[in-house]
Amino acid sequence: MYRWIGWLTRPERVRLLGRILVWIPRPFLLTLFSLVAHLFARFGGSIRHRVKANMSAILGTQAPVQRLHRQYFYQVCLTLYELLFVSRHLPKWGHKHFCPTGEEHLQSALQLGKGAIIYAPHVGNFFFAYWYLSQRYPCLAVVTAQSEELRPLYLILRELGCEGVDYDETPPLQLLKQLRRQLAQNGVVFLLGDFSRPAFPTGHMFGRKTPLPRGAAALALDGKVPVIPFYCRRLRGFTHQLVFSAPLLLHEQYRKDQAAEAMEQLYSFLEETVRKVPEEWLYWFNVDERWTTEEHNPEEVS
Repeated sequence: MYRWIGWLTRPERVRLLGRILVWIPRPFLLTLFSLVAHLFARFGGSIRHRVKANMSAILGTQAPVQRLHRQYFYQVCLTLYELLFVSRHLPKWGHKHFCPTGEEHLQSALQLGKGAIIYAPHVGNFFFAYWYLSQRYPCLAVVTAQSEELRPLYLILRELGCEGVDYDETPPLQLLKQLRRQLAQNGVVFLLGDFSRPAFPTGHMFGRKTPLPRGAAALALDGKVPVIPFYCRRLRGFTHQLVFSAPLLLHEQYRKDQAAEAMEQLYSFLEETVRKVPEEWLYWFNVDERWTTEEHNPEEVS
């Protein structure tokens, strides 16, 4: 998947596609992307088989996997188009394409003066969701731009004024210090909690052990910071629904040394969200690489 994205995001190809797609009305674009998704689902080679197998393994054979994996490729096409060609217009008309639900939960959490952690999975166009949050709140995201193929997409957001700190390039203590400072100033920290690295401590998703970050619970317990479960989903076409849930006050349920236990509650939210909108979860193409039977106990907070 990353290789395909890298091939597509080369500057010369972006310029060529831009000259072509600008002449196609948006309703016809949706039809075009639907056709491309159908071709991927039929002739996508190993990635097509992998996405389908991972969906079957997690969602069960009773799920409409044939339809879902085709919709998955459709969502990927739409999101890449939005990032490469629509994002530049966000400052002008972007707010018209977002339908927030429950945003008052975030606003009430910030009234406590402890900042807030927005905790989300890689569902929907999470890039655009972060842009929306950055326009309305002092917001800092932890990004994972290690892949050269994905880096151009993160640079687009940076050019739009969205601040982020790269997990893979920032020393752990410096990262923790930046996030604590952001929260101490009653700011918002945007954490996508379902990315994985082999050295992460072990958590559970979909009934399997998998390396997952624990930073959200560590920050919440240390500073008594409310956690807002959040996800973005596509309503139709280029319109996105942003769903904010009621704040979780983890410090009222767990001690500071119980970050692992607190994280299991957050991992459950990630899993529930993926099952709710499975066609929009990014990681179907490689989630099988995560399953492990080993326990990890790294010294640093992840």
